Amino acid sequence: MNYYELLFTVVSDQDYQQDLLINELSGLGFDTFEETDFGFKAYIPSNDFDRDVVEDALALYHEQFNFSYEINLIPEKNWNEVWESNFQPITIGTQVYVRATFHEPKPEFPYEIVIDPKMAFGTGHHDTTSQMMQTMLEHDWKGKKVLDMGCGTGILAILAAKLGATDLTAIDYDMLCYKSTIENTELNHVPGVQTICGSKEDIPDEQYDVILANINRNILLDQMARYGEVLKPGGEIYFSGFYESPDLDIIREEAAKHGMVYNSHKTNNNWVAARFVKQ
Repeated sequence: MNYYELLFTVVSDQDYQQDLLINELSGLGFDTFEETDFGFKAYIPSNDFDRDVVEDALALYHEQFNFSYEINLIPEKNWNEVWESNFQPITIGTQVYVRATFHEPKPEFPYEIVIDPKMAFGTGHHDTTSQMMQTMLEHDWKGKKVLDMGCGTGILAILAAKLGATDLTAIDYDMLCYKSTIENTELNHVPGVQTICGSKEDIPDEQYDVILANINRNILLDQMARYGEVLKPGGEIYFSGFYESPDLDIIREEAAKHGMVYNSHKTNNNWVAARFVKQ
């Protein structure tokens, strides 16, 4: 498959502004991103690329900061090899070590997660994922029934299992993410994760102790009512995939309509991971 490459030059001293562009492009079907010295590269299958749609979506950001991009058609290549070549291990404090199959293990970390780095979102490198993991480490997971929505690579479900959760369901609408989660739970010897390719309509009619939802603001708002239906009273829901301003207040207002009350949040580069509790 041929791809289009958009080579961005971003003139800004605020890292989150580049993230704004990446987040917007992700919603348009761009599935791979590489950082450069002056910005980043974004890739999309040639059949999914619409120049006018991209220009319209990015027009607002031209008013906020300076950036430019050039468009190149890239012949077919092995994109998983490209992705693997850019994958580096990460650590979450002194407790979690996330690595690929081709990296050496580090047994000094209590929790090691092995991710086969295909082009699924959720390797732990993004602020949203790493902050979700930091928040998870601060709470008790023993015996919990957990729903991971927008599971990506399955990394959050895997961590929940390693922390003691015993009943897990992981859902993503993307077939690549669905397959990636199955592969990665097997790699990490995490048995019994029910993995579903679907969306809010496919959430089982059960009651969960904890919901993990690292997606984006618009999808979270769309799915909020369903979360309220399946989260137990006293249960916790962890949200991420959005910005502190203005998104957090919008999420708080919508969650409150469904009985989920804000408790606390972390922020880095304006990205948020927030914890709510069901009344």
